[in-house]
Amino acid sequence: MNIFTSNAAKQRFIALCALGAVLFAAIGFAIGLLWMGNRYPMLREPGFQQFAASYDRVISDYLNGAEPKQLLDGAAEGMVAALEDPYSSYMAGEKGDAYTQSYEGQFYGIGAEIRVEEDQYVISGLTKGAPAERGGLLPGDIITAIDGQAAKGKDFQELLALVRGEEGTSVVVKVVRGSDSKPIEVSLKREAIPVHTVTSELLEGGIGHVTISRFADMTGEEFKTELGKLQQDKPLKGLLLDLRSNPGGLLKPTIEIANMLIPDGKAILDVVYKDERQIITYKSRQEKEWTIPIAVLVNGQSASASEVLTAALKESAGATVIGEQTYGKGVVQAFKQFADGSVLSLTEAQWKTPGGAWINKKGVTPDHVVSLPAYASLRPLAIGTAMKIGSYGEDVHTLQLVLQELGYGPAGVEGYYDEQTAAAMKKFQAAEKLESTGQFNDKSGYQLLQRLREKLDREDPQLLKGVEVLKGQGA
Repeated sequence: MNIFTSNAAKQRFIALCALGAVLFAAIGFAIGLLWMGNRYPMLREPGFQQFAASYDRVISDYLNGAEPKQLLDGAAEGMVAALEDPYSSYMAGEKGDAYTQSYEGQFYGIGAEIRVEEDQYVISGLTKGAPAERGGLLPGDIITAIDGQAAKGKDFQELLALVRGEEGTSVVVKVVRGSDSKPIEVSLKREAIPVHTVTSELLEGGIGHVTISRFADMTGEEFKTELGKLQQDKPLKGLLLDLRSNPGGLLKPTIEIANMLIPDGKAILDVVYKDERQIITYKSRQEKEWTIPIAVLVNGQSASASEVLTAALKESAGATVIGEQTYGKGVVQAFKQFADGSVLSLTEAQWKTPGGAWINKKGVTPDHVVSLPAYASLRPLAIGTAMKIGSYGEDVHTLQLVLQELGYGPAGVEGYYDEQTAAAMKKFQAAEKLESTGQFNDKSGYQLLQRLREKLDREDPQLLKGVEVLKGQGA
């Protein structure tokens, strides 16, 4: 049955339907744009059109071709780097995995501690029994390549990502020992490497000396375990908490330790977010009262979470702080890990002490300012470098200073390896039952470092002051 009274009525109806469809589509499109703009604010930015156009042009026309993910990872890294915030970063893929693993209870790697020294990656320590030690790597070795990829030009997280990997997989590490040595290549299998962040020892007079190297996932549990060991025979009379050169880490274990030592209900810190839209106050939830006097050791490399704990113990638990002004990192990063392993670590808040002080770029001031002796700041000995009569330079000068500190001076003309320097070396080598060549070599270098560490342990003025303070408080 025809419902239209004429062809003209039929044409009007069709036109109205078409117009309605166009309007409906236009409204839907507008709503979609509005939703996209709210969902992805960068789409509203004029500069985004330039980014999109540049991306399309690179993908379609770049001579050597480009991978979309590589471009987008690079864009994310550049975006965060543009903040010029030393604590915020975007770490793509394996770099992100390496970042998160460093805070876990274990990771899969070779068991070598690595430090950056004059743009070189130097092995600073080895985990006993781990692949790196078994494979013959030594402290002082300079890493030049991992699996054929040059170490030079890579940032620290990139290098970690190359060294670490899946359990049982192999990695080839190339190192040099000294500037004129031939490179050494070692193939190692990755194993589970436990992350230990807390050590302890019982000092004279019943004082427990507990050192926390950084705050990782299991640091709170490790701290509790070490306290138990120290108190298994009889109660402690004092706690000397060593946070020197502790760079910080996770807030959660920091709060766990604060809960053990700070009276219940006392403030630990306030975390203040952008525009004060959120302020989180952490207060102690102590379950068992702690009555033992506390002293805290810090230096200029004590930063972030170690400063949180130091300030909280000082202001809420009456602890005495000894050493040097701390680093002054009073901002908080939150990190988000994406499905591909990439990590965004972003500064999102700042924190203040229980007393309301902001410490960013200021640090925590010790109650007793005590510096380490000058020899504690000497540049590293040139392990892996052969030095003999006729050698000269800063490495020779450092060696001479170490010999003099250990009582084997005078050690010759400053910076020049002369007969007097050789005689001092011979004297040291003879005392240590080493081959008395008068030349500097690896064995002599490691022994010198060991004796210098022992001297610092004996003469450590910060630790001695801590013991003195605790004894004065009844320890």
